[in-house]
Amino acid sequence: MKIICIGRNYIAHAKELNNPVPVQPVFFMKPDTALLPPHNPFFYPAFSKDIHYEAELVIKINKNGRHIAEKFAHKYYDEISVGIDFTARDLQASCKQKGLPWEIAKAFDFSAPVGNFLNINDFENKQNIPFSLKINQEIRQEGNSKNMIFSFDQIIAYVSQFVTLRSGDLIFTGTPEGVGPTQIEDHFEVFVGTEKLLEFNVK
Repeated sequence: MKIICIGRNYIAHAKELNNPVPVQPVFFMKPDTALLPPHNPFFYPAFSKDIHYEAELVIKINKNGRHIAEKFAHKYYDEISVGIDFTARDLQASCKQKGLPWEIAKAFDFSAPVGNFLNINDFENKQNIPFSLKINQEIRQEGNSKNMIFSFDQIIAYVSQFVTLRSGDLIFTGTPEGVGPTQIEDHFEVFVGTEKLLEFNVK
């Protein structure tokens, strides 16, 4: 399986990082080694001094497909969860300054904790799914799928033009505003609505 991540999919987040608002989806990828095993802490990596959190809705692909038309995209996923896209912001800035790719800032081991999955068909409207991140019991990020620039179906249609989607692939659908630095001893809780789907500590 692979992890596909959508960047800059919320206008306020693009603005808080001084990035232009995209006119088509921007995506990058993480390997399966970026998943954090269940019940494990996230260990702050020694190679960075500026790890940032980005809370996101995550959808799981349920069958193989390529060149998927937007009107059929809803048939390719039926589960949703939340995840954290950890980013080594100092490494990312250095790579950008040199004009280099920045996979080392995004794709490192355990940089993509993902929570338990829910059936998306249990939601009245998949374009109105609220989610939130608490760190040390304080809300740090709140988002809603209705505020995404590109919907789940638009993301699938776009990405599948370039990359074959396979059953089990995960798509991180972008983060709202409020990203910030992670500290050792932080306690993360991530919710869809009021249901907690992901919880871990930073060590």
